[in-house]
Amino acid sequence: MKVVYIACSFTTVWMICSKFKATYDGNHVTFRVEFLVVPTAILAFLVNHDFTPLEALRTFSIHLESVAVLPQLFAGSKTGEAETIPSHYLFALGGFFDLTAIVAGLVQTVLYCDFFYLYITKVLKGKKRSLPA
Repeated sequence: MKVVYIACSFTTVWMICSKFKATYDGNHVTFRVEFLVVPTAILAFLVNHDFTPLEALRTFSIHLESVAVLPQLFAGSKTGEAETIPSHYLFALGGFFDLTAIVAGLVQTVLYCDFFYLYITKVLKGKKRSLPA
């Protein structure tokens, strides 16, 4: 699966740089990518699980993926236009819907609400914590 993903990524970059090169308009592309790459690289090397090169690269890719949409959003807001294909692509990036993760997150949030209520009303106020019988 990783080989397919990497091959698709390289194919996408190749098509952008060759086949669709004529669609590039440098007048509207003013976002400085180093404002995304440098902070995410620094964050990845400072904050990661194992402090190994591979883990730092993995963390870097996760952080960079979370902000990679900013140049496209910046260009769209600058021109005031939303082209069809980039709009569909951006929607697909953020349109992933995982019902299991959402339900599990809601259940966890509901369970934590009770704990947070007890924590705030009892622990932070220095009162003795007793559970209802």
